[in-house]
Amino acid sequence: MSEAIAISTPKSFSWSSKLKNLWFFLVLVGVVSFVAGLKINPERAWANFLLGYFFWMCISLSGVFFAALQHLTGSYWSVTVRRISESFIAYLPYAFVLFFVLLFGVHRLYEWTHPEEVMNDSVLKLKVAYLNVPFFVIRHIALYAAVFILGGWIVKNSLRQDESGDPQLTALNVKLSAPFMLLFGWLFTFVSFDLLMSLFPHWYSTIFGVYCWSGLFYSGLAMITLWVVCLKRKDYLKGFVTEEHYHDLGKLMFAFLVFWGYIAFSQFMLIWYANIPEETAYFLSRVHGGWKCLSLFLIVFKFAIPFFVLISRPAKRNEKVLIFISLWFLAAQWLDLYWMIFPRFFPSPIFGWMEVGIFAGFAGLFLLSVGNFLSKVSLVAIKDPRIEQALHHHQ
Repeated sequence: MSEAIAISTPKSFSWSSKLKNLWFFLVLVGVVSFVAGLKINPERAWANFLLGYFFWMCISLSGVFFAALQHLTGSYWSVTVRRISESFIAYLPYAFVLFFVLLFGVHRLYEWTHPEEVMNDSVLKLKVAYLNVPFFVIRHIALYAAVFILGGWIVKNSLRQDESGDPQLTALNVKLSAPFMLLFGWLFTFVSFDLLMSLFPHWYSTIFGVYCWSGLFYSGLAMITLWVVCLKRKDYLKGFVTEEHYHDLGKLMFAFLVFWGYIAFSQFMLIWYANIPEETAYFLSRVHGGWKCLSLFLIVFKFAIPFFVLISRPAKRNEKVLIFISLWFLAAQWLDLYWMIFPRFFPSPIFGWMEVGIFAGFAGLFLLSVGNFLSKVSLVAIKDPRIEQALHHHQ
């Protein structure tokens, strides 16, 4: 009985003043870098803003998706780590505001926003019913509305359960998770088409939405794992997270690493085999010229190396390996988005203070919002009806 009482009260989370000041500093660096970039090279500044916006929006969405997935599948092992994923929703209000900042750059980013270009292009004329700014905005607001309403309801129920212990809240979250999954999959596909695929409005890929989702979950699992391991090492999750939970997180990371590789290969192989000019143009610009080396490097960096690092059982249960590979996953996802966005504007890779500074600003804002959320709630869903099973989880 005393052991159960001891593990029922996780240590409260708080940032040290030094870390909090560091995150604020990163936000300031991001703002200054973006403003300076607009003066020096607007296209590069907006390309970096789009990259940072999409990267961190996806990680935030992945947290809500992960929580809904656990409810829908009835998973018990994840009860002690689910609150970390739920905390990612705290960044979404900032992402929503940043979307309206992005709207100021759509004419720099997207060819289809220029009426004169559309009028002189027979392909864009056919797509104008979909590719127009008002509909672009509506689709994004619909995604945020679905996540705020259904996803926010799921997270709110989880927090309410910490107080009431009502098991019916878990049953309600299962019911909410099903429509959330359907709406999320549908709307996120549209948003990935809008933000990334429409950078090349003549190109299309029917698998692109799944490709972007695989990247979302690839990086989201890495961020969840990174938070869980770091909090456990600081004794915040002591007694709640064990090597068994590490192993499950590691298995998920490995599984979706392979899934991303499968989707990436499928997209490339089908386009290469069909050899249709409208489809091949996207890859031709990346396998020739200045982007060729980066394309080859991405295969090794995002798939091959982490595959062999994570393939063994001991690696999935090792804290140092999990921290290392989580950071690797996040860097690889950034590189993949860079590879998807920057060839639209530059004939070869370009990297410098603007890329580092703007991305740092988004990172600082994400860490501040998530840390602030976690400081106000229990780090573990302590009254979830499956908590005992989670605490005694074994492979």
